[in-house]
Amino acid sequence: MIMHISKFLSTHSMVLGISFLLTAQDNATWKKLKLGKQTFELHNVTGEIIKFQGKKVLKIERDLDAIPFDANNIEATVDEAHYAKLTGMDDFENGTIEVKMYSQIQDPPPYPGVAGFIGVYFRATEDDSAFEGIYLRPKVGRVNNQQFRNRSVQYISYPHAKFDALRKSAPGKYEGSAPVALDEWITMRIEVNGETAEMFINGMKYSTFIVDKMLGNHKKGSIGLYVDIGTIGYFRDLKITRKALKNTQKNGEIINGI
Repeated sequence: MIMHISKFLSTHSMVLGISFLLTAQDNATWKKLKLGKQTFELHNVTGEIIKFQGKKVLKIERDLDAIPFDANNIEATVDEAHYAKLTGMDDFENGTIEVKMYSQIQDPPPYPGVAGFIGVYFRATEDDSAFEGIYLRPKVGRVNNQQFRNRSVQYISYPHAKFDALRKSAPGKYEGSAPVALDEWITMRIEVNGETAEMFINGMKYSTFIVDKMLGNHKKGSIGLYVDIGTIGYFRDLKITRKALKNTQKNGEIINGI
């Protein structure tokens, strides 16, 4: 009987502990940083406003205490809600998101596969339970290997469509190339319109990447600046323009047999 009671109390304490942690997470007061007229909440990232290359920037890194990384279980521990959320805009649906960003790799890197993961989340729910994302792997943007270059850009839809799941279910469909690199400023512009998201790099006239049908069910939400394992990310000049939904016709010639 004593053993049964002890086991019950132990189990009960674990349940209470888990419940407490979930409640604490739900009611967390996120640290806030202000850059110019914009305020950011740090969701599972550490950060500060610093002067970098002569300009004030938001510097963030993934908080591994908040969300641990497991090299043996990558799919479950990357592409999570580690980002700096722009406050005051929780209903972004369609329009333009543009930001300048600079990616460095931590020295020493915590994991051999670190590629400078950096990008943008959008349509994020208030509780971080769902969001869309497009991010870069600048380390492979200009390497002399086309297969690696083809993984310079990544689309995800949290929580059910992270990079690994998409790579297995639809190889190549949600990844692409972009002429980017580490240790230099990259201007990313994303045009969000209904179910599509199109990405432009460094002011190029034409996009280098398009998601013709996003996978998320949540159509409105917040915008955030994202980094993942081993990345030091610097961000500035975030500009957001809301736009009405446009009816677009699919362009391009369909060619069979290639």
